[in-house]
Amino acid sequence: MPIKNSELILNPDGSVYHLNLKPQDISDTIIFVGDQDRVEKITKHFDSIEFSTQKREFKTQTGYYKDRRITVLSTGIGPDNIDIVLNELDALVNIDLTTRQPKTELTSLNIIRIGTSGSLQKDIPVDAFLMSTHALDVNGMLHFYQIEGISNPMIEDAFIKHTNWDKNKARPIIINNSKYLEKYFENEAVFKGMTGTAGGFYGPQGRVLRLPLHDAGLNNKLDSFSYKDFRITNFEMETSVIYGLSKLLGHEALSLNAIIANRATGDFSKAPKKTVEKLIQYALERIVNI
Repeated sequence: MPIKNSELILNPDGSVYHLNLKPQDISDTIIFVGDQDRVEKITKHFDSIEFSTQKREFKTQTGYYKDRRITVLSTGIGPDNIDIVLNELDALVNIDLTTRQPKTELTSLNIIRIGTSGSLQKDIPVDAFLMSTHALDVNGMLHFYQIEGISNPMIEDAFIKHTNWDKNKARPIIINNSKYLEKYFENEAVFKGMTGTAGGFYGPQGRVLRLPLHDAGLNNKLDSFSYKDFRITNFEMETSVIYGLSKLLGHEALSLNAIIANRATGDFSKAPKKTVEKLIQYALERIVNI
């Protein structure tokens, strides 16, 4: 049965609704950035750009870097935006937009997030690079999907016990990265760890302005959580949903973080743009080998 118009919304030109993209506009290797202004900070390194579009915060450019066709797409901030981006990208490659039927042969995308993040551990300094081996979802987005088989219940249970997690909040979910992509990006100079993904920037990440927090000690509980070799190294707002939806849809995903703040020491990078630029160059040199 064809997917209803109300469920898969297309623009008059046949492009997917939010991203304003058609299947031919994207590569099978896609770099995610949060900030739309960061798209061109990556594509300035390209040898050529063949396609460019923008709708709302979703800016996309596709071109070539050392003969490798790559798409760079800005997702905006937060789990809700990732839900839009990943579902529409998957529709571009795995649904026939004319018949509105899922394809019998599915395509797996390589998705690499290049983002900024704050470290929760004193030993991971500002201006470091961090690869997310796992993502801790504490925002609840993934509970709207059938997630059996992609989570790590034993680690989740240990986290729930350690934090005395409130039953009124969504159950935390822990998802692995793509081991296939990890091998292309690992390096002795790159830290590895579990990345927490919050649903907001202030209260959900323990920041206090005028509103009191439900659990003022949550960040300290995150810092001190340890289960076997697992610890929570950093906090941001996208990785867990990228990992979760990619697992469910059959795509490979990896999150690379430029650490621009250390919440444990109170430090902030003196040159965050320079750190992000170095991470971009690091990532591009490894993407060409995938």
